[in-house]
Amino acid sequence: MNTKEQLRKKFLNLRKKNYFQISNNQFKDLIKHIRSKYKINRKLFIALYYPSNFEIDILKVINNLQKSKITLLLPKIEDDNLLKFIKWKERDLLEANKYGIPEPLKTKKNYLPDIVLVPLLAFDKKKNRLGYGKGFYDRYLYKLIKLNKKVEAIGVAFSFQRYKKLPTSKFDFKLNSIFTEKGFL
Repeated sequence: MNTKEQLRKKFLNLRKKNYFQISNNQFKDLIKHIRSKYKINRKLFIALYYPSNFEIDILKVINNLQKSKITLLLPKIEDDNLLKFIKWKERDLLEANKYGIPEPLKTKKNYLPDIVLVPLLAFDKKKNRLGYGKGFYDRYLYKLIKLNKKVEAIGVAFSFQRYKKLPTSKFDFKLNSIFTEKGFL
């Protein structure tokens, strides 16, 4: 069996070689899911990620979600290497973090998302996720689930990022679902 580090290298290369742009139309199932699940009249907080390293460009959902009562959030890495999510609009200024990924400017106000769209390198049929190895999302999601049992973590990946069985540990957070260019798996 491959180690997590071997799989990270494999799937980073695979994603780089096979990357392609997904059309807005291919996000319709995700947008429909978000809208139908949260039709109740309240504020809804959705955590996005800013795509890098050939990740699916999830920012394409913005135009469809900004017209509703949905507040979009982007992650910010804190000094203690923990994530927090900051309110974000498409035209807000961003700064590159220590990994070169754009994130919101420093602010004290953070929000607890109802849905977290999670980037990943690989996934399996049991909804396990292979991340980049820093544990940012795993730690954050474990804390978040204690505060909001109804939070939904949706992994976002290309269908070719599926792996038969990922090695896991007790620190790995299992996703609620996986969304690819082919829809939900």
